[in-house]
Amino acid sequence: MKFHTNTSKIPMSLAIGIVDIGTYIPEKYISNFDRADEFQVENDFIIKKLGVENVSRKSPHEDTADLAFSAWQKIAHTVNVEKIRCLVVCTQNPHGNGMPHTSAVLHGMIGLSDNCACFDIGLGCSGYVYGLSIVKAFMQSNGLDSGLLVTADPYSKIVDPSDRNTAMLFGDAATVTLLGRSSKFVPDQFTFGTAGSEGSALHNDSGTLTMNGRAVFGFSSSRVPEQITQLLEESAMGVDDVDLFLFHQGSRFIVEKLAHKLKIPEHKVPINLNSQGNTVSSSLPLLLQSYLNDDAQKTLLLSGFGVGLSWASCLATRNCEN
Repeated sequence: MKFHTNTSKIPMSLAIGIVDIGTYIPEKYISNFDRADEFQVENDFIIKKLGVENVSRKSPHEDTADLAFSAWQKIAHTVNVEKIRCLVVCTQNPHGNGMPHTSAVLHGMIGLSDNCACFDIGLGCSGYVYGLSIVKAFMQSNGLDSGLLVTADPYSKIVDPSDRNTAMLFGDAATVTLLGRSSKFVPDQFTFGTAGSEGSALHNDSGTLTMNGRAVFGFSSSRVPEQITQLLEESAMGVDDVDLFLFHQGSRFIVEKLAHKLKIPEHKVPINLNSQGNTVSSSLPLLLQSYLNDDAQKTLLLSGFGVGLSWASCLATRNCEN
């Protein structure tokens, strides 16, 4: 499914885009090397397949909104809170017992205006791309100039520490993306996919995360390249026209597999999950944050894929008019 935001009729300087990103990764972590014997894996598997040496873990006193608030504090000094008119939180592990919604809890913690729309979206690894489309369209439709997209999905709340498939892979983190008209990147050309009949490959089973790694890998390595190829063709672009391909950091192996299938040079496919692991919807903004102020990067392709099973991709163009 393809969704065009039609920014071609809107001057780049006025289009809703990404202004800034605040990130938070808890200091606490668990070393996968320390658990290699327990899980009967070699160090080469940790380094070359998982690509995750440490998984980040929130403190016992931290919950979903707390992680998001810590990410918010990284950019708070640059933001006029009175001008924020929407706050959207992407999570599948909400704050507390889920009521009130996490975005409302965070709204109160930040101290935003009462004239601010707040709602949550329940998406996983594809959530950042979906969220960009949702918040951008919501802001443009309602004439809003400033909004926040939050990703905070502490999987440690549902990971079984004795399950090698998940305990060595998923880490906790949160990000806050400020969206507005004085942006650095404008996302556009969104495309989405869902294979709900295959969703049991990665699901919450009575409070415990279960994952069929082989099924998730098979889905990712087949559906995602097809979608990206289609997106590039419909945008009259090729691999050479994109400066960086930012893939959801599912594992080192899947990112490298996607690059190989799409024939993308290694230097165009950054990997950064070594110190925190797969942070679900936060993995893309954690990656993107590093390139916001790098003027050499003009065109990016973002792609998220996982829980659902769901996948979504978009292009993001640097706003050279600001």
